[in-house]
Amino acid sequence: MSLQATTYLFVGLSFALYIGIAIWARAGSTKEFYAAGGNVHPVLNGMATGADWMSAASFISMAGLIAAMGYGGALFLMGWTGGYVLLAMLLAPYLRKFGKFTVPQFFGTRYYSKGASTVGVFCLLAASLTYIIGQMTGVGVAFSRFLGVSNATGIYIGMGIVFMYAVFGGMKGITYTQVAQYCVLILAYTVPAIFISLHLTGNPLPQLGLGSNMAGTSVSLLHKLDLISQDLGFAQYTTSTRLRTFNMFVYTVSLMIGTAGLPHVIMRFFTVPTVKDARSSAGWALVFIAILYTTAPAVAAMAKMNLLTTVNPQIMTDSNVFAPDAQIKYDERPDWMKRWEVTGLLKFKDKNGDGRIQYYNSKSKSAEFKAKAAAAGWKGNELSVNRDIMVLANPEIALLPNWVIALVAAGGLAAALSTAAGLLLAISSAISHDLLKEKFMPDLTEKGELMAGKISMACAILVAGYLGLNPPGFAAGTVAIAFGLAASSIFPALMMGIFSKTMNKQGAVAGMLAGIGVTMFYVFAHKGIFFIKGTGFVDAIGGPNFFLGIEPNAFGAIGAVVNFAVAFAVKNMTEPVPADIAQMVEEVRIPKGSSAVDGAH
Repeated sequence: MSLQATTYLFVGLSFALYIGIAIWARAGSTKEFYAAGGNVHPVLNGMATGADWMSAASFISMAGLIAAMGYGGALFLMGWTGGYVLLAMLLAPYLRKFGKFTVPQFFGTRYYSKGASTVGVFCLLAASLTYIIGQMTGVGVAFSRFLGVSNATGIYIGMGIVFMYAVFGGMKGITYTQVAQYCVLILAYTVPAIFISLHLTGNPLPQLGLGSNMAGTSVSLLHKLDLISQDLGFAQYTTSTRLRTFNMFVYTVSLMIGTAGLPHVIMRFFTVPTVKDARSSAGWALVFIAILYTTAPAVAAMAKMNLLTTVNPQIMTDSNVFAPDAQIKYDERPDWMKRWEVTGLLKFKDKNGDGRIQYYNSKSKSAEFKAKAAAAGWKGNELSVNRDIMVLANPEIALLPNWVIALVAAGGLAAALSTAAGLLLAISSAISHDLLKEKFMPDLTEKGELMAGKISMACAILVAGYLGLNPPGFAAGTVAIAFGLAASSIFPALMMGIFSKTMNKQGAVAGMLAGIGVTMFYVFAHKGIFFIKGTGFVDAIGGPNFFLGIEPNAFGAIGAVVNFAVAFAVKNMTEPVPADIAQMVEEVRIPKGSSAVDGAH
C-alpha cells in the first residue's frame, strides 16, 4: 500500500473513532457539557489531561525547538513540565474543592464581584485565542503535507472534526475523545523514536539511547552530534544556547506559570468525583505526560543527527565536510525532501551553482571555519528547514515503514485537535456561562444555557479557523505569547485567591489589568499593535528587548510580578475582604474535600 493510501487509512480511522465517541458521549445537561458529569475515572482523566495539555506545540514543535536550539531548548521542557507540576500541586486540588467549573466563575465567587469575573473572561479569551492559532495552523500543516490538500482545506477539515465531537459532546465528548487521542499521539511519538534509537544506538529505549554510544562504535551519540555540528559551523549541540542566563530564566518562569494558569487544563479537574480523585488524576497525567517529555530530547537529537547525515552522507566516516563530493547532490535528494518542498517548509537555493546542498551555519563567528567554507566555494547556507517539520519528517528521514509515517500524521493531528477542543470549551463556557448566564441573562434556563454554549463554541471554531487561515505575523512565538498572557493575568489571581485570605476584589482586578496590560504593551511594541505588521513602536521607546534584555515572548513573568505588586498595593488602600469570604478561603485550604461537584449554577 502506498504512503498516501496508508496515511488516508490511519487518519480516516482515527477521525471515525473520534466522531463515534462523540455520538456515544453526547452531553444532555450543562453538568455534562462543562464537567462531563463529574464522574470520569482518575486514570482516564489523567490521559485526557495529557492530551489536552500536550498540544501541537509539544508534539510537533518542541523537539524541533530543541533540535534547533540544542541545550538552550531545555527551557521549554523545564517551563512546560514545571508548570504542570505547579498546577497539579498548588492549584488543581483547591480549585476542585472550590467546586466552580470555570476560572471566571472562581474569580466571581472568590472576589465577590461580577467585575472580577468579566476581567477573568477577557484574560481567558486573550490567552486562549492566541494559543489556538498555533493549534489550527498545526492542523493545516499536517493536512497539507500528509493528505495532499491545501493548508486552507486542512484547516476546514479540522474545524469540521472538532465541531462534531466538541459542540455535540461538550466536556463529556471531549474527555473520552481525548483519551483516544492520547493513545494515538503517544504511540505516534514513541514508536518512531524506538525504531530510530534502535537503528542509531542499538538501544530500543530512546531515553537511554540518547546517552548511549552510536551502534558499532565507542563514540556516544551526543558527542558525535557535537563534532558534526562543529564541523558544519554550528555551536556544540550540548552546550549551545541563544539566550543569556537571565533571559532564559525569565523565559522558563513565564512558560511555567503560564502553563499553570491555562484555563482549559484547569477545567479538567472538575470532571472527577472527588478532590482525592483530582489529586490522583493530576499524578496520572504527569506520568502520561512524562512519557512524551522524556522522549522529546532523544527525538530532537536523533532527528538533528539524521538530517545532518542525510545532507552530508560521508560525515559519519570522514569529517572533511569541505570535500567537493561531501554533500548530497540536489538531483539525488531523497523522496522525503521532495515531499516537504511542496509544503514550502523545506526550501533549497543553489547559491554557488554546484548542484549540491550546503547546509551549514553561514553566520559562524569562527574565522577559520569561514576561510575553509570560502575556499570550498560555499556562498551561504542553501537549505532552509522549518523546525516544526523535524518530528513529522523524522520517520521519513530515517526511512521507516509507511505505516509509521502514517501513524505520526495521525498523532500530530490528534495533538492539535485535542488541545484545540479544550481551548474551545474554555472559550465557550466563558461566553455562555460567565458572561451570558452570570451577567446579562440570569434567568436563562439550563436548556437555553446548553444551547448558548454550543452556539458559542461553534462561533469560536469559526474564529479559530479564521485565525489559523490568517495567522498574525508572529507564528513562531504564538504559543509563548499565549503562555505569557496567562502568566501575567490568570495565574497570580488564582494563587492570591487560594493562598491569601486578605486579597480583595479591587486588588485582584487591578492586578489582572496591570499584569496583562504591561505584557500586551511590551509584546505589541515588538510585534505590532494587535500583531498588525508595521504598527510596532519598540524603536521609539528604547529598541528591541529594551527592558533588561528580556524578549517579548518571555515577558509574562515580568507581567506576573507587576500583577502581584499592584494587587497588594491596591488591596492595602481599599476596604478589607468580608469575613465570610476569608472563612471560605480558609476552608478551601483544609485538606478534606467534598464528595461531589457542585452544580453549574
